[in-house]
Amino acid sequence: AYAAVLQDRTVPCIPRIQGMIEEAWREGVDPQGASHFNQRLKGTQAWIGATEIYVVLTSLGVRGHIIDFHKSTGADGTHPKMFDWVKHYFCQSSQTGRLLPRLIQTRLPPLYLQHQGHSRSIVGLEQRKNGDLCLLVLDPGSSASAIRKLLSRDSVSTAVRFIRKFPRNMKHRQYQLVAAQGVLSAEEKQAHICNSRTLRAERIP
Repeated sequence: AYAAVLQDRTVPCIPRIQGMIEEAWREGVDPQGASHFNQRLKGTQAWIGATEIYVVLTSLGVRGHIIDFHKSTGADGTHPKMFDWVKHYFCQSSQTGRLLPRLIQTRLPPLYLQHQGHSRSIVGLEQRKNGDLCLLVLDPGSSASAIRKLLSRDSVSTAVRFIRKFPRNMKHRQYQLVAAQGVLSAEEKQAHICNSRTLRAERIP
């Protein structure tokens, strides 16, 4: 569904992403953010956050949605409501029956996960027999060898334990997610650009 609007079929490097954000600003997306960065990101060390990813998605013609888990919702600073939201996201195509299958394969894109100073990708979720949830999180700081192990049938069952994140591992004060939710028509894209003058995230709780 997204192939028609993607400029690159490979993952862009950081300078390319910075350039894409600047291009989106020139289109009129998020004028407040553009002003904050003085219209320039390329060549800087500025953080790329959830808002900037939303800006790129809008420019590409993708409907982006920011979800802000602005405070913990569980014991010891954990975020169970974020885990529940992620479960609903990945299971949404399998909600027709009363019981979910043991394994759900989906064409839904990964979720962009942002917390203070770092961003990662949520590529899936596991639910244990006792109901506990576990996010599968890819970190761009991972080594190439670690990623290759995930792609190998011989080593994936061992390597996957390094990307499992339980609530006890996710105790930053605040998290933001960005979800891609379909392709925008030309008219919808212009409406999103106009509405981006005041960006709003869905706040949970």
